[in-house]
Amino acid sequence: MIYFTKKNISIVSILAVLLIAAVGLVLSLNKSPIKIGVMHSLTGHMAESEKSIVDALLFAVDEINAKGGINGQMIIPIVKDGRSDPDVFVRIAEELILQDEVDVVFGCWTSSCRKSVLPVFEKHNHLLYYSLQYEGLESSNNIIYLGAVPNQNMIPALEWSLSKRGKKIYLVGSDYVFPRAANAVIREQSLQWRGEIVGEQYLPLGAIDFRAIVEDIKKQQPDVIFNTINGHSNLEFFKSLRAAGITASMIPTISFSISEDELSQFKGVDLSGDILVWNYLQGLDNALNKQFVSGFHEKYGSDRRIGNPMVTAYTGLHLWAKAVRKAGSSKAEKVRPFASDLSIHGPGGMIYIEAETHHSWKSVHIARINENNSLESIWDSKVPIAPQPYPETRTVLEWQAFLQYLKISWTGKWQATPDSI
Repeated sequence: MIYFTKKNISIVSILAVLLIAAVGLVLSLNKSPIKIGVMHSLTGHMAESEKSIVDALLFAVDEINAKGGINGQMIIPIVKDGRSDPDVFVRIAEELILQDEVDVVFGCWTSSCRKSVLPVFEKHNHLLYYSLQYEGLESSNNIIYLGAVPNQNMIPALEWSLSKRGKKIYLVGSDYVFPRAANAVIREQSLQWRGEIVGEQYLPLGAIDFRAIVEDIKKQQPDVIFNTINGHSNLEFFKSLRAAGITASMIPTISFSISEDELSQFKGVDLSGDILVWNYLQGLDNALNKQFVSGFHEKYGSDRRIGNPMVTAYTGLHLWAKAVRKAGSSKAEKVRPFASDLSIHGPGGMIYIEAETHHSWKSVHIARINENNSLESIWDSKVPIAPQPYPETRTVLEWQAFLQYLKISWTGKWQATPDSI
């Protein structure tokens, strides 16, 4: 017969705790990891914009894994190169879902890529987290829209521009669905506010010769340029402006697709006085942002700039992890009901995904580029703005018909090619 004293009861308790902990560790180690897909352009004309987003996503994965993963499961990211080509994005989306069997995908920059892969995610009832500002005019149960729509960036910038700069606006963009559709929203709102669109020009993604457009800008003499060019083409556009003698003091450019981290690529091009419109700035003075910036610099180097899409993707991955914890599963069909009507605080403040549209509430900053190629906010919304994916200037059906017209004009694609213009 064994008699338990206080001393050996204490020993037994300690051993029991250690045994439970060991069993828990073994079970945790035996849990299968969660595979997530990351698809962004690592090559091609969009690579300079998208590579940093991959770094931000991997940084978030490291943070979560360092704390034991999600529900005891480690995250394994599977990164694939979209090569700046919508057709490649479609192929790798299928691969990630069917071959790699990932539970979620984070990816795409251009709307032409997002729209191209959307049928894939709807067909397989899967889940895509999209971190870029875009044109709106879309809502899918299979996409979480983390970025801003026009009423959360472009319309505030339009109102500011009309009051501070003047009525004459020149629209220039890459020839694909985001600039075309976003500029339609800007044009209609501008007319309501008695603005004047004095020019509207597009070149295909990856274009490098903007001399004709810049000559037209000189001729029209707008008060401000609204720029929705994407990727490497932005550098060539600003080179052409400066070569033609157009500076920010003469005609400022307001850009919506140059992220803060891309400014380091504009060496030798004076951008001081031009303006970017985003929902996050690296210099935001809050504890979470300081912690994030410090950790990111420790991992990737103190010289790295941090832009809005990077932070949106980073926060979005943590938001997904929160949904997984609530769902008790990482499988897309289990996570989806918990992925919206959900909020999280990140470096840029609170992000809330509303249930009705799967879009996020966003604060907005209008920021001027200074002589050091850093940003200073010259106007901000103070509070998050509710998303309005479909502007009220047209019905939903009218907007959808407009999008189909664009697609038909591009021979069934969501962007122009040099042969199609």
